[in-house]
Amino acid sequence: MNQRKQTQACTRRQFIQRAATTAAGLIAAPMIIPSSALGDTQRAAANSRISVGVIGLGGRGRDVMKAFTSQPDVQVRAVCDVFRDRREMGKQQVDQGYGNQDCATYIDFLELLARPDIDAVLIATGDNWHSGVSIMAARAGKDMYCEKPMSVAITESRAVSDTMRRLGRIYQCGTQRRSISHFRFAVQLARSGKLGRLKEVHAEEAGGLQQGYDTILPAEMEPPREEFDWNRWLGPAPWRPYNKAYPTRGFWSAHWDFSGASITEWGSHTVDLCQWANDTDHTGPVEFWQEGKRYFGRYANGTKLVIRTGLRFGSCPVRFEGEEGWVETGDSGDMEVHPKSLLEDRRFLGGYPPDNHVRAFLDSVKTRQQPVSNAEVAHRSISVCHVANICKRLGRPVKWNPEKEECIGDDEANRLRTRAYREPWYL
Repeated sequence: MNQRKQTQACTRRQFIQRAATTAAGLIAAPMIIPSSALGDTQRAAANSRISVGVIGLGGRGRDVMKAFTSQPDVQVRAVCDVFRDRREMGKQQVDQGYGNQDCATYIDFLELLARPDIDAVLIATGDNWHSGVSIMAARAGKDMYCEKPMSVAITESRAVSDTMRRLGRIYQCGTQRRSISHFRFAVQLARSGKLGRLKEVHAEEAGGLQQGYDTILPAEMEPPREEFDWNRWLGPAPWRPYNKAYPTRGFWSAHWDFSGASITEWGSHTVDLCQWANDTDHTGPVEFWQEGKRYFGRYANGTKLVIRTGLRFGSCPVRFEGEEGWVETGDSGDMEVHPKSLLEDRRFLGGYPPDNHVRAFLDSVKTRQQPVSNAEVAHRSISVCHVANICKRLGRPVKWNPEKEECIGDDEANRLRTRAYREPWYL
């Protein structure tokens, strides 16, 4: 192990020791914000605010951070990113919002997590880090709002869910469509029985995104750590020499070492809504197969899941089909139903703002009640996407046991449920 790795590993050991102590204390006496802070239009008193740190400041991270800073009972105290320009933009955004220069910046998220004055974190890194940072945040006694998808492998998100339950932390996955009115209405139509027995649920796969690859790019000159920390960006993924293409979203989001490509990109939302509509939030399909460019799953209750492209109404559309009717909607806010009487005179506002989802998370931090996109629910949804990816990568059907979370009689498929973590990182 070279000197840099020795330093990194030592830092992490020190962090874990501090985090264990902090977590034990916070679990015993969780912070409760006075009810007077709820719903205030004015800024809450400083000692009544939830102190937040932000890890990951790309475009999505800054968008969701804006939703946090707009809440009167929140104080964003620190931001962290491996890119210097993103750190500076994040600090500028926070300081301008609060009218001061108090926001601290970090390259290393471990330093932010070690701060005892941070109550909760927004995690908006690349997919590669979502599970690892979530687990370390929980060990440090923090609650968290983590962007989707919550994992790159099934065993990762299972570890996240188990950690949240064991340590008593609040975890909200950024599947914000669970907090948007027209998606909630469509799900309720399916769950209420107004569509009749549910036959098929359709989840849109991200169109235009590459289908997954494992390319190793040629080495380039690595930038100074202060400009971009390549080692920390790479994190638990297998080591490879730096190339400027890796950190670009168009590359890493379709690379098997860093993400789950097109199925997890939108399936984190659309499969999640299908799980909810089918009342299968704590299980999943029992078999998966592929036909052409579509992926299918069959639930034990007989409902068929279809992961596809070509649905309508903007990004992340879904369609639920029952024996007596159907509904289809998406981010545009438009909706079609059959029979039309089910829609009545409802009108919906399109888009996918995170504000309501962030507010739900903050309320859960105060009440200690699990949010709608909690770790177990999010794990089950992304697991469906990961098994569909296993089916894609192997090019054949897979039978799945959702209780044991393993592929039945299939060692090759089971090996794809996990990924090896690069030292010194571990789950």
